[in-house]
Formats: sequence, structure tokens, C-alpha cells
Amino acid sequence: MSGETSRVWLLDKYTGEMVEALLADGITESHLEDAELHWKPALVEGLRRLKAQGTPLKEWPQSRHWNWRNKLEYVRDLLAYRGFAIECEGRAQGLMLVKTTEVCHLPEQKGKPLVYVDYLETAPWNQRELFERPRFGGIGTVMLAAAIALSLEEEFSGRIGLHSLPQSEKFYLSCGMKSLGPDAYKESLCYFEMEPAGATAFLGK
Repeated sequence: MSGETSRVWLLDKYTGEMVEALLADGITESHLEDAELHWKPALVEGLRRLKAQGTPLKEWPQSRHWNWRNKLEYVRDLLAYRGFAIECEGRAQGLMLVKTTEVCHLPEQKGKPLVYVDYLETAPWNQRELFERPRFGGIGTVMLAAAIALSLEEEFSGRIGLHSLPQSEKFYLSCGMKSLGPDAYKESLCYFEMEPAGATAFLGK
């Protein structure tokens, strides 16, 4: 992980304006502390709200059990993994973990290398499942662009893939990713890939 940062833009949903943020190449201790000290209390608050409203469990955020410190510890020192974080207003707004050792399953790209998005999550206060007025938007889009950029850097032609939580399937379809259907080897999560033409179109939006 290089530790480099680049400027990106998020939608401030309170004002409707675009605001500057930083995309960090690498998940640092500070990012993990944000997830533990700030994300967790916000998640608890949001879940209490959902419970009080009688929201069915199937509509609760499906990433609510994720522990980012454990995820990073599991892949520590494995060169195939890269982490990314988005920072805004002094806090981590989103985290992503990818790896570069997977291959494509789409027939026209079968066997070619891709960047696989292992985990992608936005801070609880940005999740519409938890709060009626999410704070920032565009985090998933910025993260996918980062995964595509890494794919290009690795000379994978922009190819990326991922298994989606059910709540995120519409988002990945809207990004131009192609669904290959449920994967019985991955808890029947729907598997998506983006081919080079789709990556070019996505970056051009």
C-alpha cells in the first residue's frame, strides 16, 4: 500500500453541493479507529431507530456485523491485497479491500485477471438504510473508480469483479456491471463483473 492520497468529490446531501474529499491508498490505524470509535456508535444509533420503527431485519444493513480490524489483520502482509479509504471532514467515510489474484468468469473475458472487490462499506451515517438523511453520497462510485484505476495500473484493462450483498445489487447494475447470478460457493451472493468497455464508460460518466 503506497500511502498516497488523491482528491475526489462527494455529494453533501445536506446542501446538495459537491465537496472535496481524499482517497487514501491504504487503510491506516486512524481509519480503523474511526470505524471503531465513530462508525460503531452511529451504527448502534441507526439500528435502534430501525428496531423502534419495527423495520424488518431483512431491511437492516447487511454489512452491520463487519469488523474492519479483523479483516485487515487476516490479510496483513499478503501482497495481493490493497486497501482504500475515503476521508472527509476528518473522518473515514468509506473503506474498501481488494485483491489482484482473481480471474474473470464472463465468457468473453474468461480467465483474464481482474481486481476483485472483497469488501466495500460506507460509514453508517451515509447509509440510507440507517438514516433518513444520509450525510454523503458517491462513496461507492468513487471506490469502484479506484478499483478500476488499480485494474488499469495492473494492466488488467479495467476489469473488476465482486460478490454483492442483496441490498447493493441495484447499485452495481446501475454502474454497468454484469450479473452472473448467485454463486453457490459464496453464500449464494450474486456475482458481478465489469469488462473493459464498461470500465471505460463508467470512468467517462
